[in-house]
Amino acid sequence: MAQSQNSFSLLDTHLLEQLQLPRVAIVHTEWNDKIVRELVNGCEGIIHKFTGDIIGKLAVPGCFELPFGCRQLWERYKNSDERPEAIIAFGAVIRGGTPHFDYVCRAVTDGILQLNLTLPVPVIFGVLTLDNEDQAWERLGGVHGHKGEEAAVTALKMIRIVRG
Repeated sequence: MAQSQNSFSLLDTHLLEQLQLPRVAIVHTEWNDKIVRELVNGCEGIIHKFTGDIIGKLAVPGCFELPFGCRQLWERYKNSDERPEAIIAFGAVIRGGTPHFDYVCRAVTDGILQLNLTLPVPVIFGVLTLDNEDQAWERLGGVHGHKGEEAAVTALKMIRIVRG
């Protein structure tokens, strides 16, 4: 399992202090809402810490719908002066007793990949793929860090890259 505590460059945010007013949008699922709400809360804390603005949020039913939601959010804001410089997609898929888990995880991963190749802004993959709910809490402030905060740092770093 990847542990952010062992990836010091990922956690290095000193260059982000120079970033002026980054604009981020969030698309999140309604499914597994308790987990997803904590991902979003952690993300918002980091965005605001670096004087960023969350210009829009969109809720979609489940992870399968995340890529479509990200595209819709981009289309809504793309002609605005306040368009997002990064979009973060949050969700959680918990393995059940059927192959449904594999299909949903593959679809959302492929969908986010396609958005990264076609949209002019980065789309950050903030989807937890879990065997059980306990693993979620290990990734929301437990031994594996906080994946919502890490997604925010990733978005800010990508905005910095795009800005040059």
